[in-house]
This record gives sequence, C-alpha cells and structure tokens, in this order.
Amino acid sequence: MRPLSPGERCQVDTDLAGGIRRSRTVSFQERGETTMLWPLPEGIDTPALVVDLDTLSANIDAMAARILGKGVALRPHAKTHKSPEIARLQIDRGACGLTVATLAEAEVFAARGFDDVFIAYPLYASGSKGPRLRALADAIRLAVGVDSIEAARQLAEAAGTTTLTILIEVDCGQHRTGVGPEAVAELAVGCGDLGLDVGGVFTHGGHSYRPSAAAGAAADESRALGRAVEHLAERGITARTVSAGSTPTAAASATGSVTEERPGTYVFNDRQQLALGTATPEQIAVTIAATVVSTAVGGQAVLDAGNKALASDRPDWLTGYGTVPELGDAPLVSLSECHGLVRLGEQAPPPIGSVVRVVPNHVCTAVNLFDHYEVVSKGEIVERWPIEARGHLS
Repeated sequence: MRPLSPGERCQVDTDLAGGIRRSRTVSFQERGETTMLWPLPEGIDTPALVVDLDTLSANIDAMAARILGKGVALRPHAKTHKSPEIARLQIDRGACGLTVATLAEAEVFAARGFDDVFIAYPLYASGSKGPRLRALADAIRLAVGVDSIEAARQLAEAAGTTTLTILIEVDCGQHRTGVGPEAVAELAVGCGDLGLDVGGVFTHGGHSYRPSAAAGAAADESRALGRAVEHLAERGITARTVSAGSTPTAAASATGSVTEERPGTYVFNDRQQLALGTATPEQIAVTIAATVVSTAVGGQAVLDAGNKALASDRPDWLTGYGTVPELGDAPLVSLSECHGLVRLGEQAPPPIGSVVRVVPNHVCTAVNLFDHYEVVSKGEIVERWPIEARGHLS
C-alpha cells in the first residue's frame, strides 16, 4: 500500500457483514508537533531508515554557516550518521574533520580517507586497542579524549614512539565524565610527562538535553572551557584546541574561548530536538518508515517497527518512544522487538497495510540498528548508503 499523505482523507470501509464504516482526515498538523514536507516513496519495504537528501543537505549547510560564521571550526560528530557519504558532505561544506565515539568508528572513517579524527571519549587502550591505536595515529591526524592519569598511561604505552595528541575532558555540568576546570592543569602536566601531546581541552554540554536548558548549558560550556584554558596558561601550556559540543548548545552558544564545536544530531534532527526547540519540523531529515500491521485492539495501531528499529530511548520529559506524523503525531507508547504500539486516542484506525513514518526520540541509537539508508529526493529513492560504522563499538 502507498504511504499516507498530508491532509488525506482515508475512507476505511469493511463489508456489510462487518457492520463497520469508518472515515477520517489524516493531517500532519493535528497536534502541531511534526509537520513534514518531504514524501515517502511508494513501495518501500519496511521497517526502513529513510533519509531525505534535500533536507539533509539543507541541515548540513545551515550548521556550517552558523558555526563557521562565528569564526569557529566545525568538527561534526559522526556517531549520529556513521556514514562516509554523509561525512563527505560535511567535509565538503567546510568541516575541519570528524568526531567519533569509538576507536572502531575512527578506523572505519580513516579507511575511507578521512584523515583528521577526534575520539571524544576517555579511551582506555587495553588489549587489542593498543596496537590499533598506534597504527591509526601513524596513519592520520588523531586526537583522543582523556580524563584520568590512569587512562593517559595506557595511551602513552600504546602510542610508544608515535606522538599522540590528547584533549583533556572538562566536566561543564553534565557530571558524566571529565574533570573540573581546576584539575585540568595538573592532569595536563602528568600527560605531558608521559610523552603525550596535550592539544587542549574539550567538553560536552549534555545537560542541554532538557527543556529550556540549552542556553544555560552553552554558557556552562564556554565558562568551564575558559577557566580550564586559564589554568593551563598558568602552567605554561597553550590550548591549541578548545572544543565544545552538542547540537542544542551549538545553536545557542556564545563562543568565548571556544575554537571548535562538535554537534552531531543536527544532520537529521529527531523528536528530542523538536521538543527542545533546536530544530523545526521541516528539518527532520530521517524517519523510520513502518507499516500498520494490526488494529485488532481498539484505540491503537501496531506498526512493524519495534525496539529493534527504534531503540528504547525515552527521556523523562517525553511521552513514548516516537511519534507518527501521519497519525496526528500519535505517540508510540510501547515497544517490543518487532511491534510498535501507537495510541490513537479518539482517532479511527488507519487501514491495515498503510505505510507511515516514525520520528524517533533519539535518532543516533535508531541509526545504529540499520544496515543502510534509503536515500530519497522528492519522494523517489535515489541511492542506498551503507551505514558502515554501525556496531563498531570497541
């Protein structure tokens, strides 16, 4: 069956023996959350990860203009898309390099010709990671995150005679990883004594992922990094790189001492970004196409996309696991492996076989569940891009 369209009136009839006749108007604007402009192609096999090329390109252009226009370098986080094709679009539009979350992701992108990569993670280079890290540092311009002297020792041992650049992670308020600004200089001196090249500092304002928190988190990033730079200078250490990073704070940030920013989700956007006001509905570039497979239970529709297609991220300030624009932004309230349960409320159910799309809460984790993107433009599939770095966790 073809996908439902914005504003379409769906006449859902059964035969006379069934005794039921239903009709309803489907509108992307019933609840005002995710009005979307680009159509799904017909005949798509579901569940499918669908990216609209025109929206994707516009998102990449907009962030590049915003960040570069502030005189700050852009180093996007490729953990969101995990795709060399998308990374190339970002580099071609002015990105200075890539950010990744794991050594394995860095290896994937290096193998595809990307030669300036930052692993924004407190990597502990034990086991096979040691020789892999050394080989990668010999091949490309590589930087690695550090927030402890123990991990720094392991990195130094792994690097051997290879010069390895590290950035010290600063905790600016998320309280997940990183040291306080006042502890950065001592750690930097210790890293230098181990033979590591201290390139600067970085932070992640992850506490921006709450309503009305972006501006405050951006200020926290700038303030914490500025203090860290001052403490380094007191010890005679120059921070060549001062790196901040998240999509909400990139949209809200004042630069201060920041030299580069590392947003990731902006390429696609998702339900969280909509709710936070970081993105508009027209900037949703990726959705999961799904088919309505059951309406047997009243008040709900079941899609063929469960937690193996959508992941299970659900922040405490959002209801459900995603929304369905074609069903008036009805929420997915329950996921099992291959079932996504949509609460319809007073709406009549859509026809069995209808193809709809889900805007996931968190697009990064959903991407990691698929092998490829169906790339569409103006409602037609134009390419298929493999998600080459998916599952590369080590």
